[in-house]
Amino acid sequence: MSSTPNKLPPSHAIPRLVSLDAYRGFTMLAMVSSALGLPHIAKQFPESEFWQEVGRQFEHVEWVGCSLWDLIQPSFMFIVGVSMAFSYAAREARGDSYGQMFRHALGRAVVLTLLGVFLRSDGRGETYWTLEDVLSQIGLGYVFLFLLWGRGAIVQFAAAAVILIGYWALFATWPLPGADFDYQAAGVDPNWEHNLTGFAAHWNKNTNPAHFFDVWLLNLFPRSKPFLYNGGGYQTLSFIPSLATMIFGLLAGELLRSNRSAGQKIAILLVAVVAGLASGWALDHFGYCPIVKRIWTPSWALFSTGWALLFLALFYLVIDVWKFQWWAWPGVIVGMNSIAIYVAKEAADGWIHKTLQTHLGPDVFKLFGETYEPLAQRLAVLVVLWLMCWWMYRRRIFIRI
Repeated sequence: MSSTPNKLPPSHAIPRLVSLDAYRGFTMLAMVSSALGLPHIAKQFPESEFWQEVGRQFEHVEWVGCSLWDLIQPSFMFIVGVSMAFSYAAREARGDSYGQMFRHALGRAVVLTLLGVFLRSDGRGETYWTLEDVLSQIGLGYVFLFLLWGRGAIVQFAAAAVILIGYWALFATWPLPGADFDYQAAGVDPNWEHNLTGFAAHWNKNTNPAHFFDVWLLNLFPRSKPFLYNGGGYQTLSFIPSLATMIFGLLAGELLRSNRSAGQKIAILLVAVVAGLASGWALDHFGYCPIVKRIWTPSWALFSTGWALLFLALFYLVIDVWKFQWWAWPGVIVGMNSIAIYVAKEAADGWIHKTLQTHLGPDVFKLFGETYEPLAQRLAVLVVLWLMCWWMYRRRIFIRI
C-alpha cells in the first residue's frame, strides 16, 4: 500500500475521468451511509405509502427482486472493472512490465480478500473466515479480471458469457432437495414466503450448490463452531458471476478509453443498458433464472450491470462531456479514497457515534425528534467520514492497494 499517488510523466499521462471518481465516490457514500436510517423511520409511518416505498428502496430485498439499495454493490464491482482499464494502462505507460503488473494484481487480490475477512472479524473472539464480503469477492476475482485486461472486447465478452452460462448450468442441473432434506439445519424455513417453486427452485436459499460448497470450504478454516449456513444466503462462489460484472465494467472502461467520439461512447453505453436490463428481466420473467442479488444469479448480473451502465453513462455525459462538474466534488473527494472510507466505516462507525454523543450530549441526535433520530445519527457519522476524506484529499494522501 502507498500513501501518495503515482505521478506519470506528462507525455505518458493517462487522462483521468472525473465522472468515474464521482460515480465511485457517491457509490461509497451510499455504501457507508447505513441507508441513513430511513428504513427505521419508515416503520414509524406504516400508513404512509411514501415512507413504505422509501423503506423498501433503502433495504435489500429478501430474495427475488431489486431495490435501489441492492444496486450499490454491483455498481462498486462494475467500477472496479472500469478502473482497471485506466489504472493498468497508466502502469503500462509508466513502463511497468506485464510481470510487474501481474504481481501487483496478485498482491491486491490477496490484500482485498484478507481485508474483507479482517473487517468481518471485528468484534468477534476469533478470525471469522467468511468470503462473501464485497472486498473479499473483488479479491477472489481480481486476478482473473487482470488476465482479461488488454485481451480485446471479443475475448472479454466471451469470457463473461461463458461464466454466466456455466454458473447458470451449475445451479440448473443441481438436484433439488429431497423429501428428507433438513431445512432447519440449512437455516431455511420450508414455509418461507420467498421459497421458489418449479424450475426456479434451483436458486432457493441455502439449498443450492454454492451453499454446499461453503459448508465444505469454510469448515476447512479453524473455527470454534462448525459453519452450517449463511443466514442471509450469501455465498463465496458468488465471486464467479460477479466477476462477469467486473468484466462488463472492464469493457466499459476500454470503451471510454478508446478514440471514439463522446457521442459514440454514450450511444454504445445506452445500447448496452437496454441489453442488460432487458436480458436480465427476460430471464427472470420467463422463468429461466430469477433475479437474486444475494447469490448473484446470472440474470442479476445482467440486470444490475444494465443499471450500472446507465449510471456510468449519465455521470460521463454530465461531468466529462457537458463539463457540469461543481456538484460532483463531494463524490470525487470520496472516490479518490474509497478503500479508506470503507475501512473507516467498518472499523470506527460505532466509535464515531459514541464519541459524538460524549462531546455533544446523549440527545444530540434527537434534534428533530426521536422519530428522525436514526437519520440525524447516520448523517452525522457520514459527515465525519466525508471530512476525513476531505482532509486526506487536501493533503494529497491517497490510500492505494
